Amino acid sequence: MKPPSGKFPVIKICVLLFLVIFLYAESFNLFFSSSIINLKPCPTNSTKPKSNDKKTQQMVPIHNAAWFNDGFVYEPEECDFRNGKWVFNSSIKPLYSGTSCPYISRPYSCVKNGRVDSDYQYWEWQPEDCNLPKFNPELALKKLQGKRLLFVGDSLQKSQWESFVCMVEWIIPEKQKSMKRGTHSVFKAKEYNATIEFYWAPMLVESNTEFFTIRDPKKQIVKVDSIMDRARNWTGVDILVFNTYIWWMSDIKVKALWGSFGNGEEGYEELENQIAYNLGLRTWANWVDSTVDPNKTRVFFTTMSPTHTRSADWGKKDGVKCFNETKPIGKRKHWGSGSSKEMMRVVEKVVKRMKVGVTFINITQISEYRIDAHSSVYTESGGKLLSEEEKANPRNADCIHWCLPGVPDTWNQIFLAMF
Repeated sequence: MKPPSGKFPVIKICVLLFLVIFLYAESFNLFFSSSIINLKPCPTNSTKPKSNDKKTQQMVPIHNAAWFNDGFVYEPEECDFRNGKWVFNSSIKPLYSGTSCPYISRPYSCVKNGRVDSDYQYWEWQPEDCNLPKFNPELALKKLQGKRLLFVGDSLQKSQWESFVCMVEWIIPEKQKSMKRGTHSVFKAKEYNATIEFYWAPMLVESNTEFFTIRDPKKQIVKVDSIMDRARNWTGVDILVFNTYIWWMSDIKVKALWGSFGNGEEGYEELENQIAYNLGLRTWANWVDSTVDPNKTRVFFTTMSPTHTRSADWGKKDGVKCFNETKPIGKRKHWGSGSSKEMMRVVEKVVKRMKVGVTFINITQISEYRIDAHSSVYTESGGKLLSEEEKANPRNADCIHWCLPGVPDTWNQIFLAMF
């Protein structure tokens, strides 16, 4: 029997072709939606969990950090927070004020110390490649539930710690929080069973000037191989944030000592500050590698905070410093004499050799622009507030430390996005 002739086979062939194309298209879409090709979008500023299942969210305990997802995943290769610009935004509402947060040290309380202009509080850092999430105090406390966060370092690290505390404390009822001040300061958020702590160790290793028994920087002697007396207070912590820089820059050379201060003036050796810095950081790195369990503790390092003591760096008459500055520097990639790239390379090389991973909170470039946000003359000297006559003299401007609220809040905004 001959097969039937006519249009029927052609129709069957067309139908079959249609089905093949349809199935192929479905497979094609499935292929691109799968994880085989993962085209990640630039991170967003969402602060809500991705899941819409409220029951699932309620069933998962908050203290288990592995479950908590704020919708933001920091990918260094996709989002470099260093690249961007400061944008003035008058609609910004700071999470705290210089008068509302009771934990701001007097040198950083610029409003209380007489600063009238407030524009420095309304500049917002906008990275080029992604969105920087707003600082969410509830999210921060949830991430810290059942944990210890410890900042270790100098007065600039102290201002970052105070900023972090001020950004979260206002949502905590008065009876559910406490503060203990000292060499080791501890803020407790009782409801969250969390602590936000600061330990004073301006060089991380020991020196004879850090507790101001000797106030003359010229007499400073640093025990570059000694850290254990301090570091025993840093154990059992969930998140460690270190910094050290400005104290190493008090002179061209550093008097370095091995062993005991009992050797006195006879025992030290004068070293270039980069060499001494390297020795001190290696002592710190050895402690981290030998003591910290990376499965239990995350380690961060805040890069150097720039100083703005030479106004010639941004085209002003030298000697004026940051006095009366009210706007950031607009020049892209501005880098002043108050930041040492050589010292930054020392940190980078030491960290690269470490076994325990250390994440940099790179705040140097973004802070380089902010000549307007320092304590300037709205601070104290020798424990006393500057007089009106002293405030009129640019030489008295503190162009190292920052007003709070201010630039350290942005450091913590970046920090929260990273842990």
